[in-house]
Amino acid sequence: MQNLLPKEFYEKHNTLSLAKQLLGCTLVHESPQGRTSGIIVETEAYLHNDPACHAYRKKTTRNAAMFENAGVAYVYLIYGLHHCFNIVSGAKNIGEAILIRALEPIEGIELMQERRNTKNLCNLCNGPAKLVQAMAITPGFNFFPLDSDKFHCINTQSTDFQIVTTTRIGITQGADLPYRFYIEGNKFVSRK
Repeated sequence: MQNLLPKEFYEKHNTLSLAKQLLGCTLVHESPQGRTSGIIVETEAYLHNDPACHAYRKKTTRNAAMFENAGVAYVYLIYGLHHCFNIVSGAKNIGEAILIRALEPIEGIELMQERRNTKNLCNLCNGPAKLVQAMAITPGFNFFPLDSDKFHCINTQSTDFQIVTTTRIGITQGADLPYRFYIEGNKFVSRK
């Protein structure tokens, strides 16, 4: 596949660097219903020594994917209602990941609209639970490698955007850490 981000891409960057490097790359899901894809426009980094990180205390059944090699999916349930999708980062057994917070939809938009039951393009993937629903990412994606034919990232990154660095959203622990990154001026970001 053209410009597929290889496993080495995820392994060569530390978590904070990778969270920025993923901006502008395209997430692709080849589902039985059709291909959907979107440009990653917002991320949040979660480091092992960060009290907001699921792996902060220890390895559990829920967070076990975070302790795998960089470049696999970590999908978890939040508030008992919604799933969120992360890309594992850092070295094996460390427990770090990057939450994909927002996508700019580019392919399979009608399918995404059907899945989300909305025609509002800006509202399709402008939040972690929304993009999971639009892209049909399920708990079965947990531990899934991000360099597969079915589910992967493509390097479509341009350098003609500025990155905003700010604090993360919806957390109480580690809320002051500047670990959220988004493409400045992008209308698909979850929150400015």
